[in-house]
Amino acid sequence: MTTRILLTFVTLLASTSTAHALEFHLIDDKINEFFTPLSAAALETMFYSVPIAGVSFPLIVGWLVLAATIFTIYFKFAQFRKIGHSFAILRGDYDKPGETGEISHFKALTTALSGTVGLGNIAGVAVAVSLGGPGATFWMIVAGLLGMSTKFAEAVLGVKYRQVNADGSISGGPMYYLTQGFAERGLGGIGKLLAIMFAVCCIGGAIGGGNMFQVNQSFDQFVTVTGGAESFFAGKGWLFGLIVAAVIGSVIIGGIKSIANVTSKLVPLMAVVYLGAGMVILAINYGHIGWAVSEIFAGAFTGQGVIGGAIGALIVGFQRAAFSNEAGIGSAAIAHAAVKTDEPVTQGYVAMLGPFFDTVVVCAMTALIIIVSEAHLTDLSGVQLTSAAFETVLPWFPILLTVAVILFALSTAIAWFYFGLKSWTYLVGESRKKDLCFKLIFCAFTVVGASADLAPVIDFSDVMIFAMSIPNVIGLYLLMPVVKAEVEKYWQKMATGEISSNRRAFAT
Repeated sequence: MTTRILLTFVTLLASTSTAHALEFHLIDDKINEFFTPLSAAALETMFYSVPIAGVSFPLIVGWLVLAATIFTIYFKFAQFRKIGHSFAILRGDYDKPGETGEISHFKALTTALSGTVGLGNIAGVAVAVSLGGPGATFWMIVAGLLGMSTKFAEAVLGVKYRQVNADGSISGGPMYYLTQGFAERGLGGIGKLLAIMFAVCCIGGAIGGGNMFQVNQSFDQFVTVTGGAESFFAGKGWLFGLIVAAVIGSVIIGGIKSIANVTSKLVPLMAVVYLGAGMVILAINYGHIGWAVSEIFAGAFTGQGVIGGAIGALIVGFQRAAFSNEAGIGSAAIAHAAVKTDEPVTQGYVAMLGPFFDTVVVCAMTALIIIVSEAHLTDLSGVQLTSAAFETVLPWFPILLTVAVILFALSTAIAWFYFGLKSWTYLVGESRKKDLCFKLIFCAFTVVGASADLAPVIDFSDVMIFAMSIPNVIGLYLLMPVVKAEVEKYWQKMATGEISSNRRAFAT
């Protein structure tokens, strides 16, 4: 029934869009008129910056990086001490039959990664290197490593306070640990208020930044490589949006299990496509890698030739890492909550790998390729700079980049649909009809996002995404003793043999 309704909805959109394609621009104008003053005020407030060494430093970035630093110290640098255990859990070494949940550790991680690995890893890194020089790469990696501890805390709480619904499905995330965790401390009213704030912002961020922005940017790149103004799709964003909406609709019908099945294949595919091309570039420029690494370390502490010097490189690197891996935003906890486990700490260790892959691997490789090719010495920026770096060896790379951008956009939209859905059901309740309502809304905005220039809406939705970090990080600060208690209990079970590796059992 759900499948039939979604297909009917997409067909209705097709007939309506074909007849009234030009009306999207009229709608766009009205939306822009409404959102422009709102987005301008919201941007100025959320990304309020202070000048440091001639560089504007957004306080929200400081909010996220400071939290990551505190959690790193509080949890005794778990991201370094326990990363081997993280991979063991990811392999399934500690899986037990009959555990509560819907998806495996690996699928939970790929679903969370789908929401963060995207255009920021391609275009955002290029902006960081352009503004902060090669040294920004070093600080980007440092911030990514620190962010692993934040994801650890989010995932542990997401699993501990998750809700198991009557049909066996899972609902979890900051909405639930803010509500229940605060209630345990006699702060139920404050927790409920913070949870509602998080859920509302998550819905807005999912529809805007997680959906409309993704399809809008992928459409622009697709038109560019298929002929620009001469492309068949030029001026037909609504058609491109319908195709993407149909693909998204076919995936989200099945809920988290269907989403996880797709992301568990899509994320590794993206890694093979993008990182594979990157390895080719580095192999061909093998002789320059040592020089590039020295530039990164020298730039991190001297920052010669860039705005703000070494401080500028640090700020730009931290900012890019915070925007890329979203540690502290809270969205990843929604995906990790669905994992099959009775031990919250296990998914905490798996979640740590998210920022490692997103920032330390993907972002760092992008930056290294840009530096090795010396493309950062040109006047290019953003996705054009990344494309130019790859083109120095692979002239056909813009086509591959288009494939990567579309895959990134598709996976991000699918993941953010799930984040938005769980926030939606937290506010309005769990039921199939309410789920379907959000699915239809999400698919409709996919078409709108591809067919119109909604810059103010995108800006406003980005603000909502980062606004999620305010209630979430407050909750993490209050509940980090709970996480620590869970960790101590987990390792006590490991010491007594109550929890043991499947590999060890097999070996004996």
